[in-house]
Amino acid sequence: MPTSTTPSPAAVQLAARLAQPKPMRRGCLSERFVKCGKPGCPCATDSKARHGPYFSLTRAVNGRTHSRFVDQRQAEAVRRQIEAGREFRRQVGAYWKICEQWADEEVEGAATQTAEAVKKGGSKRASKPRSGKRSSA
Repeated sequence: MPTSTTPSPAAVQLAARLAQPKPMRRGCLSERFVKCGKPGCPCATDSKARHGPYFSLTRAVNGRTHSRFVDQRQAEAVRRQIEAGREFRRQVGAYWKICEQWADEEVEGAATQTAEAVKKGGSKRASKPRSGKRSSA
């Protein structure tokens, strides 16, 4: 049974989606309300009077955590970019799965072809037959 050398329509469709560049990023965005520590400020005693929101973008770079503050307007764009990055990773995972299934089919097809060749008498000898034993005379 010959194996398919053309990818499945699902693989082609996913590859086309993955090839469309868009702004995306890794990391997470957190929203914080903080106490300032000034004596007499209501934020010290009332959690509803805390300062903020402050938005922080955090991600790992070469094993180290990097954070930066973004304003509220930037936070909306960052949220969309993070979601686009997560969707991209999901699509890459799906693409890997489809390609691995295709690879499995190719390997199983080659194994089936080999099994059929064995049933038909196998392959030709790779080396020449040796001559008989020499006489010791």
